[in-house]
Amino acid sequence: MSRLRLAVVGTGHLGRIHARVAAALEEVQLVAVVDSDPGACRQVAAETGAKALRDCRDLFGVADAVVVATPTHSHYEVAQQLMQGGLHLLVEKPLSASLVEAEDMVSFAGRQQLVLQVGHVERFNPGLTSLRDRLSDPKFIEARRCSSYTFRSTDIGVVYDLMIHDIDVALSLVQSPVERVDALGVSVLGDQEDMVSARLVFASGCVANLTASRVSYAAERTMQVFTPDCAATIDFAARRSLLVNPSEEILRREFHIEALSQAQKEHVRQHLFADLLAKRDLPVLDVNAIEQEQLDFARAIRLGESPQVSGSAGRDAVAVAEQILAQVAAHAWDGAHGNRRGPFAMPRPLEVLSDAAIWSNDDTVIIRRKAG
Repeated sequence: MSRLRLAVVGTGHLGRIHARVAAALEEVQLVAVVDSDPGACRQVAAETGAKALRDCRDLFGVADAVVVATPTHSHYEVAQQLMQGGLHLLVEKPLSASLVEAEDMVSFAGRQQLVLQVGHVERFNPGLTSLRDRLSDPKFIEARRCSSYTFRSTDIGVVYDLMIHDIDVALSLVQSPVERVDALGVSVLGDQEDMVSARLVFASGCVANLTASRVSYAAERTMQVFTPDCAATIDFAARRSLLVNPSEEILRREFHIEALSQAQKEHVRQHLFADLLAKRDLPVLDVNAIEQEQLDFARAIRLGESPQVSGSAGRDAVAVAEQILAQVAAHAWDGAHGNRRGPFAMPRPLEVLSDAAIWSNDDTVIIRRKAG
């Protein structure tokens, strides 16, 4: 069977990783990398043995499929151009910058019978894949995704940058429409939101609390999932998971703590997570999530099947992200009759800065005087 001829468009942080992974796969032949920055493009090409190209249209007839790892605002234009040339696409997350664009991309791929996969790579994280079959009918999800500021993906805010991963994972687990969204957020370092907390209520009754920050002093990528039968903690960064299985006595609601003697209560205190709520770490799977993502992409193209993270899944994540951003923008920090809405950081007090400029709370210079 011939190898899939793959190209990577965009040689930034993620594009470089995709190119290196693809170059090492037996199922794939990395034929080209494309970027408007000739220096970066040539460097990645030299590292991987691929051809360096400047224009996406140069891939027509050269590649069978493309990984799109350009900035989010360009996903739609680049994807449309490539799909018009008959190329299958793996588009890095988020699928697009708006639901309208996402809908159009999914529709176009369907009409052209092209595979459209979205780079929600946490779906391939062994911390999740090791137990996702045990997480049917979730009732409550709590996710935290925090990092320091990386100066990457500055064209988007933290919802599309980080929270989109947990939106996608939650949607894939719950398999139920989102009926209500509440959210608030703040901007800290620029015009985009940098911290957001969102609450999703699903038609099934499941509730998901999602928190994302890219101005955090402590890195974290965790998710807790509670189902009628078990509870799980997933550490995406460490690629590990922990599972808690209640005993049959607990599940049948036959355990009555008031009936215990003092000695029995002491035993429960010391052995709670061994006897009644059995806790165990699941085996760590030594796999590369991006490699698994690319292999699934190649499999879907070869077999004519849908990938694990289809364009439709990416579109649904964008739809929920838009709802979250709408709630962030509408949040009234001063109450129902206040005039401050949206992702405002704490107001800056009137102060004299190092250049002796006095600023108002809306960042307008009121007085500038010569220092000293």
